[in-house]
Amino acid sequence: MSTPISIDLLELMASKICHDLISPIGAVNNGIEFLEDMGEDAGDEINQLISFSAQQASAKLQAFRMAYGAGGADGNIKIADVYNSIESIVAAEKKIVQEWDPATKIAPELPPKAFCKILTCVLLLSKECLPKGGTLSVHRADNDDVVVTARGENAGFRDGFVDALLLEVAQDELTPTFTHGYITGLLGQHYGYSFKAEVPEDGAVAIHMNLPLM
Repeated sequence: MSTPISIDLLELMASKICHDLISPIGAVNNGIEFLEDMGEDAGDEINQLISFSAQQASAKLQAFRMAYGAGGADGNIKIADVYNSIESIVAAEKKIVQEWDPATKIAPELPPKAFCKILTCVLLLSKECLPKGGTLSVHRADNDDVVVTARGENAGFRDGFVDALLLEVAQDELTPTFTHGYITGLLGQHYGYSFKAEVPEDGAVAIHMNLPLM
């Protein structure tokens, strides 16, 4: 049975998306205002700031659209699209490196519905487990689970992270910090995926995606 979605959860999700976008969009606005005030004296640094911030906003919007939008379940979306979407974010931030090849066979020949959508969600979630940066990798386990691993200094699940992902917390007890994890759990439930979180070694955490039966 699917878990119903409350208005509180929708509001938290909107708050999280706005929080993640307000910084780069605000930087674009500030840069434009500075250009208007200084004109030709503004210098190349302002143009670079505007360009960088606009690219960050665009990258995050693309990832959020794939993760949360209806189009993310489109079968035409490829694993390479997921990689590129996440790469656009982490490459600019220069804290996290992806160490996986989207051309590697990490999914069945005919991936289950919404595979790329759920993978995007889990990669975004794993990124949050690297407060000081590190690496993200994806591989297919012997039991056919798809495993996303985050490695880095102080890598870890914050208290409440796993409960949110496994939908073991009431929606009215959620905070914006764990909203993406809960939404990922809901999307997984809807499309037939299940998750397991583990700490395979010091400095690493992993999220297993158990794929739905075809």
